[in-house]
Amino acid sequence: MTHWSQPSMTGFKPQLSRRCFLKSGVILAATCLTPHVTLARPPQDRSQVAEKGLAFYNTHTGENLTTVYWAQGDYVGEAISDINHILRDHRANEIKSMDLDLLDFLHTIQQKLGSRESFHVFSGYRTPATNALLRRRSKRVSKQSLHMQGKAVDISLPGYDTQTVRRAAISLNRGGVGYYPSSNFIHVDTGPVRSW
Repeated sequence: MTHWSQPSMTGFKPQLSRRCFLKSGVILAATCLTPHVTLARPPQDRSQVAEKGLAFYNTHTGENLTTVYWAQGDYVGEAISDINHILRDHRANEIKSMDLDLLDFLHTIQQKLGSRESFHVFSGYRTPATNALLRRRSKRVSKQSLHMQGKAVDISLPGYDTQTVRRAAISLNRGGVGYYPSSNFIHVDTGPVRSW
């Protein structure tokens, strides 16, 4: 809570000269006659009032999900749970709460591209054991992968080549974007802004 206090006015006797009085009147009149274009409120950002939805296809389990995860100014709990489920570590069958900023990042990518297609998910959350397994198979897997924190996902978007999706993600300047053309997916995360 913010508390405001006023300086003490004890012993203060205001003196207003004729010149100061006239100057104040001129300023007040000018303010009243000036159009208030600069004081007008900007139009409300529609992204703050619209529903936000996402659709996923898990390439490993074959599961599909289409859901509105944000509505009426807040995240929708049941939809978030459904997203956490489809983005779970399918090898260990373990679920972790995915970073809400990551969901917003994906939504913004989709909006930028004008797509309504489901994101094809190659990897969402990973347990440390799964990450270690994948790291033994490929040196491209980070030892400290943000997948283990629910802050990363590997995706493709039907109808768009991975280079196009990569460029859209990088242009948003919201986190990490990795490009894996031989595997036909990109990595997005909510870590520091970087690309590879």
